[in-house]
This record gives sequence, C-alpha cells and structure tokens, in this order.
Amino acid sequence: MNRENIPPQLSSAKKEASTRFLTDSARAAYSTRAVSYQLDLNIVGVGIGKRIKGGQPTGTDAVRVYVNRKFPKAQIPQPQLVPPVIRGIPTDVVETGRFKAFAMAPASTPRDRWRPIQPGASIGPPPIGNMVEAGTLGAIVKSGGAQYILSNNHVLANEDKLPVGTAIFQPALLDKGNQTIDKVAILSKAVPLSPRGNNSVDCAIAAIDKTITVDPTILPKVGKLATTSPIDATDGMKVHKVGRTTGYTTGSVLDISADVNIQYDIGTLTFQGQILIAPDQGQMFSDAGDSGSLIVDRGLGRATGLLFGGSPKSTIANHISDVLTALQIQLAG
Repeated sequence: MNRENIPPQLSSAKKEASTRFLTDSARAAYSTRAVSYQLDLNIVGVGIGKRIKGGQPTGTDAVRVYVNRKFPKAQIPQPQLVPPVIRGIPTDVVETGRFKAFAMAPASTPRDRWRPIQPGASIGPPPIGNMVEAGTLGAIVKSGGAQYILSNNHVLANEDKLPVGTAIFQPALLDKGNQTIDKVAILSKAVPLSPRGNNSVDCAIAAIDKTITVDPTILPKVGKLATTSPIDATDGMKVHKVGRTTGYTTGSVLDISADVNIQYDIGTLTFQGQILIAPDQGQMFSDAGDSGSLIVDRGLGRATGLLFGGSPKSTIANHISDVLTALQIQLAG
C-alpha cells in the first residue's frame, strides 16, 4: 500500500480519528505535560497500517493511534478509551513516545569536514543568541542550473527565524566548524512552518558557493542513488539513511500517511500524511542532529523521504516527492 491506493474507507476513518484526537487542547498541553491519562493529551499521532499483534503485523488494515505511553485499559476512564472500531475500521494503539524535531544534539564527538561536501554530513547555521545547532545535509539538489543543499527548515532556517542569505557551515559550528573557512552555502528558500494550520513538509535549501566542490553521493553505506527519480514510500519498505548523529542505520516503513503533532521551539506543530519509520531490531533509526537526512529505499536505491523528527521508538519523515514539489527542485545525480 502507498499513498495512491489507500482504500477510501480506511482514509475516511483515519481522517475522522485525526479530527477527533489531534485537538488544539492537545497541542497546547504538550509543552507542559509529559504523560497524561487524558486521551487527547496522550495521543501524539494518527495513521494507518496493518494491525500489530504480539509485536508482529497482521493482515488486517487498521487506523493506528500513536500514543506517548500505552496504559492498561483498566487504568483509563471509559470515555477516554480509543474505540475499537472507527467507521467500520479496527483501531490499533501503538506506543511511540512523544515526537519532536531533531535539530540540535550535544557534540559528544567531532563531526568531519567533508570536501567535496556530501549528503549525510553535519551542517548548520550561525548561532542565534547563545544557541548553536547542527543537522544533516540530506541531498544535493538542483534548480535552474544551480546546486543547493537540501535539509529541513528547522536546520537551515531555524524555524523561520533566519533570513535568506544566512551562511550555512559544513561542519556545523557545533561540530567545530570554523566560521572563517567553513561557509559552504547561503540560505536560499524555506517552506514556512505553520504553528496553527496543517503542515506537509519541513524543508529548506541553501545555494552552494561556486568555490565549494560537491559530490551528490551519500556517505557510506548508502552511496550513490540508483536514479534521481524518487519513489513513493510503501508499507513495509526497507529503508536506510546516513545522519549526522547516528550515522548509518536501517529500518522499515511503518506508516505512509501518519498525522502527527511534533514539538518545535515555536510550539507543537501538526503534520499530515507523513512517513513513520520503525528501526531494525536492536538499534535507533535516528536521534537529535539527524534532521535533514535523506531516507532511501534499500532495495531500489531511490530516495523516498526527508527525515525531520521522531521519538526514541519511531522516526518521522516527509515524502520526498512533496519536498521536491514544494521547493521546485530536483535531486542531483
């Protein structure tokens, strides 16, 4: 199943669940409440996928309700229980933890200076006040003959706080980048983030300085994309990525149409129709500082998502086709 062939009844049930559970009161409360028995405060997202039983997916389509913490039914007041069925579709409550944007991480180890610059490497803007941040160079992209760095809005534009023309460094200053010699690009365009409305992408590009050498090959072990044409994420797709913090990791697509609330500095933002990724056993797929990583289909070597947030148990990504359309760019090969 991909976005093009979601059954109408399943899509309708998911929409009703999103309307019912992803409320304004839940968004307002996320900054002050870590765990709550109230249904609308504990729910962090709604999506679709195969019902999970005993840790394994079954053959039954379900509306998934993602929660910060899964409580025993006996501890939840009856009016706040997730209904077993919505519009004839079974529900499945999945514990993911609370999602947040993966922007900054402690510099526990130095991140390398790459020349030519390559996807998977550390990047970041100048400090804002006393805060310095780092994220990941997701891909080299092109438009109108020029080349750009692709990453997230919250990595390159610091959640719309930085103006076009802001310097971007590789490695990020948090990773011992040098403001004098490590400027590689300038912020060119960012898709604005909406604190009140629904979002579909968290993305931005920075125009690469003509003196900087570029290699669009993703750092090992992902390597060169098989084609610059993206592929739509499908349920169960095996994926991998290289990110600034966790390096090379593997996982699989858990949901291709998740509606989620995600914590940012500017508030809790709602995103619709996102990719949800589960890590392979015994590892994390991503952590703080991996924002901006390009997610690639392991089987075909084609880009499918742009990582921008997650929780200890799950990763959230934009559909890469939505990102390319929003920024009017193409992947460079």
